[in-house]
Amino acid sequence: MAIRKLEENKIDTMKTAICRDFYRACKQKNELKIGIELERLPVYKNSNKTVDYFGANGLYRLLRQIAYNDEWRYITDLTFINGLKKGETTITLEPGGQTEYSLTPRETVFELKHDIETLDAKIKPILNFLGISMLEYPITPVTSGKDIEIIPKRRYQTMAKYMPGEKCYSMMRETAGIQVAIDYTDEIDAMKKFKLAMMLSPFTTAIFANSPIRCGKVTGYKSTRALAWLKTDNSRCGLVSEKLFNHKESFSFTDYIDSVFNVPVLFIQRENKIIEIGAKTNFTDFVLNGFDSFNAEKSDYELHSTLFFPDVRLKNIIEIRNQDCLPGDLKYSIPALFKGLLYNTHSSQEVFELLKNLSYDNFIKLREEVPKTGLNTKIGNKKVLDYAKIILNIAFDGLIKLNTNEEKFLEPIMELTYDGLCPADIILKNWYNSKQDISKLIEYVKLK
Repeated sequence: MAIRKLEENKIDTMKTAICRDFYRACKQKNELKIGIELERLPVYKNSNKTVDYFGANGLYRLLRQIAYNDEWRYITDLTFINGLKKGETTITLEPGGQTEYSLTPRETVFELKHDIETLDAKIKPILNFLGISMLEYPITPVTSGKDIEIIPKRRYQTMAKYMPGEKCYSMMRETAGIQVAIDYTDEIDAMKKFKLAMMLSPFTTAIFANSPIRCGKVTGYKSTRALAWLKTDNSRCGLVSEKLFNHKESFSFTDYIDSVFNVPVLFIQRENKIIEIGAKTNFTDFVLNGFDSFNAEKSDYELHSTLFFPDVRLKNIIEIRNQDCLPGDLKYSIPALFKGLLYNTHSSQEVFELLKNLSYDNFIKLREEVPKTGLNTKIGNKKVLDYAKIILNIAFDGLIKLNTNEEKFLEPIMELTYDGLCPADIILKNWYNSKQDISKLIEYVKLK
């Protein structure tokens, strides 16, 4: 009995400390902002193949040149540069060399667009000099993952070693998405937003599906990127918890932490050294029993939680992760949609009422089928398309009520959806009209 009490105390102490961080992250209503993480695919102009890290005009040189031109600080792992930082904004490399902008959160999508365009304007001359195109596309159009080396970052190399799943290889090396960050005011607000964002996830995957071509071939999927995530490590990807979809039960910070505690631990870090655990134990067991001579610390949870990859993730913000990368102004539809739905109480309630009768099994089925059939995926006697139109209308009205003119950012995706199309359908139409010319696809999706 005394041993059990001691174990409970260990777990409770750790969870209380983690919850405290979530409470500290709460914002006042007038402080709510929106953030975006934008991933893109760098390819060489002369071959359309993925840019490597060590090449003469590779990613290492690209980062050094950006830093030199505009006074960015290096982010390094051992001696290798894998990112840049200036203020709250970072430019980092994902495992296969995908570049990611993580921008300072802003009050409006107008400001996010300005920041992205300003950063792009500074980087485009460097890309041109090095012979690199940056693709706003969600999966490598030419190079297969087997020909893409993981960049020299120990975190990624350890993930690649231990994460299971038939498509993990593709997910890490080939894919690019757009993530949105949403603030919360308290625990109740956080859990309402988290729950709603999770319920929306298969619908937004379908609305923004944009990856029907991989390695020069039509895959038969509207979002091949979503397929890659679907087939990657089920212990750490997906819908978090069945309890989240039981509307008779509440869901709390602690419930979310419980889900993370159940996930196998890949590695911890001590004094800049990676200690591989290799998924031999979950985080609960690590807290209770340690690993070798190491005892669990709160910083271990912070690292471990970044290796948990559900469609929506809770940190000091709510991170919505499941959208394909999109070209041009279409990409701004993503933060606009979530702002319209999650920062307007009436809109949030409308969407909840629309989706509340769908069961956990419905969402599992949607997550499995949407990557292939997109907006045409069936739910009973309806299609995802029927729901998508309503969701977009609610978001549009929510933005109008915020009186910021941001509803204009939804217009490009609404026009497509109301024609029964997603971005992937435009890609496919152009693909067949161009007689499957990969250079035409590259031209369409590259950063202009």
